[in-house]
Amino acid sequence: MNPTIIPTISVEEFEAAAMPHVNDLYRTARRVIGNVTEAEDIVQETMLQAWKSFHRFEAGTNCRAWLFKILFHVVSHHRRKWFRLKQNSEQEEEMMMKVAAEAEIPQRLSDEDVLAAFDKLPEDYRAVILLADVQEFSYREVAQIAGIPIGTVMSRLNRGRKLLQGELVDFAAGYGIKVAQSVNRPVAAIS
Repeated sequence: MNPTIIPTISVEEFEAAAMPHVNDLYRTARRVIGNVTEAEDIVQETMLQAWKSFHRFEAGTNCRAWLFKILFHVVSHHRRKWFRLKQNSEQEEEMMMKVAAEAEIPQRLSDEDVLAAFDKLPEDYRAVILLADVQEFSYREVAQIAGIPIGTVMSRLNRGRKLLQGELVDFAAGYGIKVAQSVNRPVAAIS
């Protein structure tokens, strides 16, 4: 019997390549999943899988993109399980407290307002927007990470941005903030 030999990987090599990206992974998982605890679990599982398969990582390639691909595989694996679970009572209480409290009307949208509007987007659109606009991956890298064709990336990015814009306009209008209309003004002729 011939045992399979797996190359040994030093902890230092893994930490140097993968650990600088943990915060980006967490922020993305948090936005995609929408739950702090689940996002932490997802990132932990992502890093565990990355450690286990680090011997297959090709040095000199984009470790960040490789980690994000693992992250999205972990998310899709757990999505089916999470889809069936109900919201826990803590989240329901938090929502009820937000609904019951009357907030002061802001004069402009805050970061929290933008994030709340972002969280209303369908998960597939949020993921593509996060990867392309926040994490600044190229369309090709987003396609590889999400495991979808590049045309789908462009389509979801375009539709997601339009949905987000619509959410923000509606959100602002709900606070009584008027949205500036673009005005078509004729260009003055120079004599």
